[in-house]
Amino acid sequence: MKHSRFTLFPREQGFFPYVWLIYISLPIIFMSIEHGSRRVVGYLMIALFLVTYRQLFFARKSFPLWLGLQMTLMFILCVLYNPYNLFMGFYTASFIGYFKDSRRFFIALSIFYVMLILPLILNAHRMIIQDMYIVLPFTIVMMMSPFGMRSMFKKQQLERDLNRANERIEELVKQEERMRISRDLHDTLGHTLSLITLKSQLVTRLIDRDPAKAILEAREIEQTSRAALRQVRELVSDMRTLSVAEELKASERILESAGIRYTAEGDFRLKGISGLTQNILSMCLKEAVTNIVKHSQAEACMIAVGRTSGEILLTVSDDGIGWKEGPECQGTEGNGLKGMKERLSLIDGSLDLALSGGTVVSIRVPVVKNESGKECDTA
Repeated sequence: MKHSRFTLFPREQGFFPYVWLIYISLPIIFMSIEHGSRRVVGYLMIALFLVTYRQLFFARKSFPLWLGLQMTLMFILCVLYNPYNLFMGFYTASFIGYFKDSRRFFIALSIFYVMLILPLILNAHRMIIQDMYIVLPFTIVMMMSPFGMRSMFKKQQLERDLNRANERIEELVKQEERMRISRDLHDTLGHTLSLITLKSQLVTRLIDRDPAKAILEAREIEQTSRAALRQVRELVSDMRTLSVAEELKASERILESAGIRYTAEGDFRLKGISGLTQNILSMCLKEAVTNIVKHSQAEACMIAVGRTSGEILLTVSDDGIGWKEGPECQGTEGNGLKGMKERLSLIDGSLDLALSGGTVVSIRVPVVKNESGKECDTA
């Protein structure tokens, strides 16, 4: 049985949950002035509060129970210990925004308001006017925070839904393209190849009985095969290929969604370069950008293309920790890099990976001149 690896907080949250742990130092400091069993019970409640904080990142069905326990602990620590423990409500305020259902959201919000206001009323005799000046503004901020957090989570959810929808659209387009190619191959080449098979069988039978007739049939087979070759070329030329410039726009959207700064240098139109080469370069660019977003933890990325009389150079660099941190890049060579090299080998291209203050991927594709002196790639 495979056991899931324990994680303190969800990896996609980054350092955000750990930063919030700093604020738990205030209740711990306040508790240090207590004595005896009162201090022990207080520390136990703070520890349980931390457990609820961790669990709320992972809980699904039990989410309301953990949230209710967290509010209860905040209320007890505020009423029975230090009024300033009310600031622990910032933790709860952020989690209330997780509720997608409006009814549950407003129910949790109403209970939270009671848990905030009631301690202020009960502690009013213990607080001086200066305390109120400090506590009241923060209380108002805590009361408004769930709305801001809910709006932010809704925006993130919409972005995720949009990304999934775009991926689905891309997949449907690919499926439609495959079906179209399949229909065209069946309609255009099926009859031709069947004809070649029949004529080949006829040549086999005639070669001894009527050699002259067999030669004529063989010449017809040659003409038919040349026609089939033209049909294949027409099919390939009609296929939808993704250009480097189009993939660059898609990469820009992915990098912006991941919060990675992006710059581009060079002419990505690559005029005069075949569709096959454009398609392979596009797939390599997509793989490189995907690795940056998933594994590099980079803050900035630069994509550059250069062209000389002898080659095309596509460079993708970042300032992250290196792709080898990612699971598919473990070992001597990851599957992603291996796939890129295999694609590039089809057009005599090469790939170099450098790890120095980030990752730099250099992709080179040779360009030769034909007899007329015009540039053309090896594809």
